[in-house]
Amino acid sequence: MAPARISPPGAERRGVLFDVDGTLIDSSYIHTIAWWGAFRQHGYDIPMASIHHFVGMGGDRLVDSLLPSDRDPSGDQEIMSSHGALYASHWPALRAFDGAKDLLAQCHAGGLAVALASSARKKDLQVMKATLDADAFISGATSANDAKESKPSPDILVAALEAIDVEAGDAVFVGDAVWDMKAAAALGIPSIGVTCGGINGDELRDAGAIEVYDGPRDLLRNLTSSAIGRLLAREPRP
Repeated sequence: MAPARISPPGAERRGVLFDVDGTLIDSSYIHTIAWWGAFRQHGYDIPMASIHHFVGMGGDRLVDSLLPSDRDPSGDQEIMSSHGALYASHWPALRAFDGAKDLLAQCHAGGLAVALASSARKKDLQVMKATLDADAFISGATSANDAKESKPSPDILVAALEAIDVEAGDAVFVGDAVWDMKAAAALGIPSIGVTCGGINGDELRDAGAIEVYDGPRDLLRNLTSSAIGRLLAREPRP
């Protein structure tokens, strides 16, 4: 694949935001298992299929969406802590999706600022960044500490834009969850969906994705014709 065009001097700064869990790292089902175990530890038997649907949403919202409304919410934080501990036990098994590092490298080579727009815990993000082994191509990254409200609120995307000094109108977002698409839509950022996190393309399109690919490698193969390629080819705004 030929290198993408580098933005000319004086052009506005442009960027691409990437969700991490389920988008660049094969972790959506690990999160599902961790949440399932956490709920069971606290007396709730929630089917895995129901949990997977909400993975990608902030942990506080996920718990609130899946548990009875008449529960005592004072125990929610303990459930989230249990999820974190169970997820951490799987750190050694984390793997980047095929093409993830190459995709980040190609975006960087094309002159785009690359941000990891993650709402993961800071220590989980550090492990995932090490798994990606792509720090040379990443201009900024966010964690749960950078957002007041979790997805589908757009707070984490706002923080990611600020981290790379890019305006919403000069960015594209890539994610794997319905909640990613909704967060991007709230800011008017074109969103690309990937199905490698386990959510089908129709759901992602219904939530706002303008394009859907199988995963990072598929998006990389089609980068020139994608929304990222169109961002690179766009004439600089006055």
